[in-house]
Amino acid sequence: MYQRKRRRPVAEINVVPYIDVMLVLLIIFMATAPLIQHGVKVDLPQMEESELVETKDSPPIIATIDAEGRYFVTVGTDPEAPMDAVEVAAVIKLKLEQNPDTPVMIKGSGRVSYQEVLYLMDFLKRAGVPSVGLMTKSFEDE
Repeated sequence: MYQRKRRRPVAEINVVPYIDVMLVLLIIFMATAPLIQHGVKVDLPQMEESELVETKDSPPIIATIDAEGRYFVTVGTDPEAPMDAVEVAAVIKLKLEQNPDTPVMIKGSGRVSYQEVLYLMDFLKRAGVPSVGLMTKSFEDE
């Protein structure tokens, strides 16, 4: 009689099809990722007035950007004439040399682009301002 050889089951997983599927998915994700727009219109939050500024001994230095993109520096209640961002950074640096504990805040109009606020923050950082706070609109202002 003819004796059949018994075959043992193969315990290996053929990974080649899985690699093919993975590469196809990788190509699809790489092709579609640049097409996806990551932008959402956001209404910035409002908060109650903070006690942070009032607890300091000196009034804060407030760098303001109005709706037309003009910059102002206010110390206490004394606003100065419009200036550019480099002048704002220089004025704030001088005022911080006189009193380094003075808090620095940025107050921007709601119609100013976020990029303008970032430019001002960058100028202040390069001028040596250690930290900058962002002012928000309080509920009582409405």
